[in-house]
Amino acid sequence: MTFEIENVSKTFVSNDSEEEVFALKDINLTIETGSFVSFVGPSGCGKTTLLRIIEGFEKPTEGTVKDDGELVTGPSNERGFIFQNYSLYPWLNVIDNVIFGLDINGQPEKESRKRAMKYLESVGLKDFAKRHPHELSGGMKQRVAIIRSIINDSKSLLMDETFSALDVQTKHKLQKQVLDICQENNKTILFVTHDIDEAVFLSDEVIVLSRRPGRIKKIFKIKLEHPRNREDKEFNDLVSEITQEIAKLEDE
Repeated sequence: MTFEIENVSKTFVSNDSEEEVFALKDINLTIETGSFVSFVGPSGCGKTTLLRIIEGFEKPTEGTVKDDGELVTGPSNERGFIFQNYSLYPWLNVIDNVIFGLDINGQPEKESRKRAMKYLESVGLKDFAKRHPHELSGGMKQRVAIIRSIINDSKSLLMDETFSALDVQTKHKLQKQVLDICQENNKTILFVTHDIDEAVFLSDEVIVLSRRPGRIKKIFKIKLEHPRNREDKEFNDLVSEITQEIAKLEDE
């Protein structure tokens, strides 16, 4: 197994009132290696907070997170984190952005560039290797950020609304590319999204969190075979069922 999340709760102290804000409560979850798991739920339910705790950016107030049996106490190269806003270095070109982590870890530059070009070619960016971020579209920037995380050989990728700023056509294309690359490399994906269609298209499991404090309300096992067809009745029935589940939570 990859992740064991046991009795995780998180509270914050409000800057305005200095009162405790309960973000997450009693999260218990096991995520198996190679699975694609999406977290959905009402706004403010703690999805991103949970993702950041699993990565090690934040510590839980209570409970523990283990990654392959090792207690998570901070960020690790074993876990790649992909933000919504690309997080590319503007002074570096595409290929230098991609191999940045490999350079820091002392990997041979020639080998790193060869691997980077292979991945860039797989997402249609081979001819943009020498371009800088300001010369790229939003979809291109996000592809670079994703490849940068994948090439570091992290066992898992944690993705926080990674495709939310993209147009529908670019989003659908990039979803398929990410899914293909991650399946090929048997990576575990934890994915936060507000887009239920996206969650069903990508995931093995969709986990619905309740309103704050976020608790696991329901887990949907997505048994549709890949590649998935968005026009399929069973696909749309699942999207509708999960959407209705979240709508009930928002009305509570």
